[in-house]
Amino acid sequence: MPISIKLGIAGRLFTAALACLTLAATVPTGRLGSTGYLFIQSTSPEVPLYVYTPIPESGLEPRNIHLSFGDNETSVVVTWSTRNDTQSQVQLMSVQPPNATEKLYNGSSMIFVDSGTKKATQYVHRVTLPDLGWGGLFKYRCGSQATGWSDWFEFRTPKRGFSPRLAMFGDMGMVNAQSLPRLMQDASAGMYDAILHVGDFAYDMQEQDGATGDQFMQMIQPIAARLPYMTCVGNHEFMYNFSHYKNRFTMPKGFGGDGESMFYSFDLGPAHIIGISTEFYFFVEYGVDQLKSQYDWLQADLERASKNRAARPWIIIMGHRPMYCSNDDGDDCTFGALFMREGFLARWYPLEPLLQKYGVDLALWAHEHTYERMWPVTRLEVRNGSWAEPYSEPRGTVHVVTGSAGCRERHDTFGSPMYYSAFRSTDYGYTRMQIFNSTHLSLEQVSDDQQGRIIDRITIVQHNHGPFP
Repeated sequence: MPISIKLGIAGRLFTAALACLTLAATVPTGRLGSTGYLFIQSTSPEVPLYVYTPIPESGLEPRNIHLSFGDNETSVVVTWSTRNDTQSQVQLMSVQPPNATEKLYNGSSMIFVDSGTKKATQYVHRVTLPDLGWGGLFKYRCGSQATGWSDWFEFRTPKRGFSPRLAMFGDMGMVNAQSLPRLMQDASAGMYDAILHVGDFAYDMQEQDGATGDQFMQMIQPIAARLPYMTCVGNHEFMYNFSHYKNRFTMPKGFGGDGESMFYSFDLGPAHIIGISTEFYFFVEYGVDQLKSQYDWLQADLERASKNRAARPWIIIMGHRPMYCSNDDGDDCTFGALFMREGFLARWYPLEPLLQKYGVDLALWAHEHTYERMWPVTRLEVRNGSWAEPYSEPRGTVHVVTGSAGCRERHDTFGSPMYYSAFRSTDYGYTRMQIFNSTHLSLEQVSDDQQGRIIDRITIVQHNHGPFP
C-alpha cells in the first residue's frame, strides 16, 4: 500500500502495523495448517492447492534457493542461505545434451545479520555458473560436499535467437498470494524463460526478525530455483536501508549498477531490460547520493543501449512506483507519480525526459494493487501510433502497472478514469510478455479471479526504435 513521504520511519511503521491488524482476520489464503505447512488456494478449482514446505530445521541445509541471470543470457547465479557457515558449492550436470559427468563450481558467502531485536544471523551463498551455452537443460544442487546438498533442480538456458517469455507482477506477500498457484502451474508447463518481480515482497521481509523473509523465499523456491527470478526493490523493503532486499537477491553486474541489486540492467533476446529503485526518490533519509548515482548510471546505460539497438532494439525499464496510474488511494497517482516523472521535489533527477530522449519502449510498474495499461504517453501527452492502431509505431512509452499478485493489503481502488488510461482491472493476476522479434512484443493480463482468463491483450509494433519527438 502507499506510504507517504511525509511520514517519518515511526509513522510508516505505525501505518503498516495498523494495516496488518485490520486485515489479518479477513485474508482467506496463505494460511498455516495444523501441520505447520502453509497452503495457498487459487479461486479456480482446477488449479492445484499449493502446499509450502517448511524451512529446513538444520542450520546446514540450503534454503531459499533461487536463480538469476549472470553477466549474459547463458550465465546463471545460484543464491541460497544457511543458518551456519558452510562451503558454497554447486554440482551441475548436463541433461541435454546428456553428460553424466558432474561439474563442481565454487562460490562465496557473506554473513547477513538482521537489524531486529534478535539479530538473527544467516549466511548468503552465491555461485556463478558461467557461459553454459545456448539451449541446454541442466540439473543442479547446492550446498557442499562436507555438509550436504539440497534437492536437485532443473533449469534451461535459452536457445540462440529465442523470443523471451516472461511473467511479471509486483506486490506478492506471504499472506493472500493468490496468483502463486497459477504461476506455478504455468511455470511447470514451461511457459516462461524468466520472472520479473516488480517490488514488494513478503509483507514484509524484516518482520519476525527476518523469519517472514525466509518463509517467503522458501515459498517461491519451486519457481525461483528453476527460472531466473529478476527483481527490483519496493517500498515494503525500506527497513534498515533495504538490507533484506540487498542481501537476499543477486542481480547482474555486467553493465555496472550499484552492486547491491538496487539498479542494474541485462540483455535478454532482442531486449535490454533495466531495473531501478524508485524508492530513492522517497526514502531520502538514507541519503540523496544514491539517487544521483542511479540517475548518472541510468543515463549512461541508456546511452549505451541506444547505440546497440541494432542488436537489442527494445528498451524496457521496470521500477516499483508508477509514473502513470489512476488509483484513488492517497497521493500515489498525483504527488508520487509527479516525483517519478519530474524528479525529486519535481526538480532533481527526473526520469521521464530520459525515457523520451532514449525512446524507452515499455515501462513496468507495480505498487498499486491493480492492473492498469496506459496509452503510449510522453510528458502527460498521449502519443498513439494512430487512432485505429494506437500501439503500432507508438510515439511514446507504454506504461503498465501490474501489482495485483496478492498480498495482505488486498486490492486498491480506482478513481475517475484518466485520459491516458486504456484498460484497468482490480482482479488478482499477473502479466505475461513475449518479445517475438525486433518489431513485435505482446502483453496479456491473466485474471486469477476469472479462472485464468486473459482479460487484456495488446501487441506493440515498433519498426523505428529511437527517441520520441
